[in-house]
Amino acid sequence: MKAKMQVAATGLLCVLGVFWCAEIIGRGKWMNKELWEKAVAFHGHECPGLAIGFKACQAAAEKMGIGVSEDEEIVCITENDACGVDAVQAILSCTMGKGNLLYHGTGKQAFSFFDRKNNKKLRVCLKPKKHDEMDRSQWQEYLLNAPVEEIFTFSEPRLDLPEKARLFTTVICEDCGEGAPEHKMRFQEGKAVCIDCFKDYSRGW
Repeated sequence: MKAKMQVAATGLLCVLGVFWCAEIIGRGKWMNKELWEKAVAFHGHECPGLAIGFKACQAAAEKMGIGVSEDEEIVCITENDACGVDAVQAILSCTMGKGNLLYHGTGKQAFSFFDRKNNKKLRVCLKPKKHDEMDRSQWQEYLLNAPVEEIFTFSEPRLDLPEKARLFTTVICEDCGEGAPEHKMRFQEGKAVCIDCFKDYSRGW
């Protein structure tokens, strides 16, 4: 009985933590520094790039009502591999290890967020904006303090919600002897080989 009560209490605290995070984000209270400092600590330093990802998370929280992702319920597809991605990991807990942070390399400062539980989705993209008149610190302060509608455009994601992370059978490469998941293997000269050992053949088509 005591164990059940402890589990229930832990679950309640987790739920409250999610709502607390969403409440802070949604009301624009991030500049109380707590969540910003969390993102900075994760990233290693503060910079405008981190601020872009930070505000993208705020925008998603305001528009979708999301908070911390304990498992795979919140998914982010990032279109860049820049500093802002660390804010997504630190604030929303979308990570590659959990399978709810994916990369689609357009190079754009754009993030697509999905809420599996409530079937909500949103693409957040940085507006083209001339900031040549601002120095680095001014640009960062502008990003952190301006309304999200002033910073981003909002639209439907261009990509579908990916399936949940799957477990694959490990196959041993017949050349190097190292194991890799079956969907990453190739066949070459009648042998199953990994991507590193595979010699690609292409004649232009």
